[in-house]
Amino acid sequence: MDNEKKSMIKDALILFAITLVAGLLLGFVYDVTKEPIAQQKAKAKAEACRNVFADAESFETMMGEDGPTAYFIAGMDSNVDIDEVMQALDASGQLMGYVITVTDHEGYGGDIQFSMGVKLDGTLNGISLLSISETAGLGMKAGDVLVPQFANKKVAQFTYTKSGSTDDSEIDAISGATITTNAIVNGVNGGLVFFDSVLAGNEGGGMNE
Repeated sequence: MDNEKKSMIKDALILFAITLVAGLLLGFVYDVTKEPIAQQKAKAKAEACRNVFADAESFETMMGEDGPTAYFIAGMDSNVDIDEVMQALDASGQLMGYVITVTDHEGYGGDIQFSMGVKLDGTLNGISLLSISETAGLGMKAGDVLVPQFANKKVAQFTYTKSGSTDDSEIDAISGATITTNAIVNGVNGGLVFFDSVLAGNEGGGMNE
């Protein structure tokens, strides 16, 4: 019996040591990779801002991770989150519009996150994909097929069509990937609703109460 107890204690100590070492290694790896990952995210964010608001001289965070991370209006699709809002400023510091980061949770392969640039008059400069994991060869065409269609459009809301767009508000769906198309269109519409309801008319930089 004593040998059995000693064996159990030995096994427990070995398991504890393994767990401790594994925890220390994970902590070390996290510390080593944390800064490069943060730098990569910051670089991707800066590139996205430039992509959707090329005329802006600088960008300042208006609503970020330390503020509200989700927003939806009663009756609006709650699958859309507003993650961040950046002010787009000209060389003299005057507000030109906003870069809104949106996440839609309806993608075929998971969340789809993108940035969209909106001028003060409501014109959508365009969108820039940040994260998408859709079916290869279908949903992944979103960057080539869908993104260009949103550029320089001033509409209240977008819809998608399978028969060819005939209006600025219509987006040609990716053939065989309507779920991806729907998710991105809904996400853009959510960003436009947020702009119109919360940001429009706030040239002073504050958000409506």
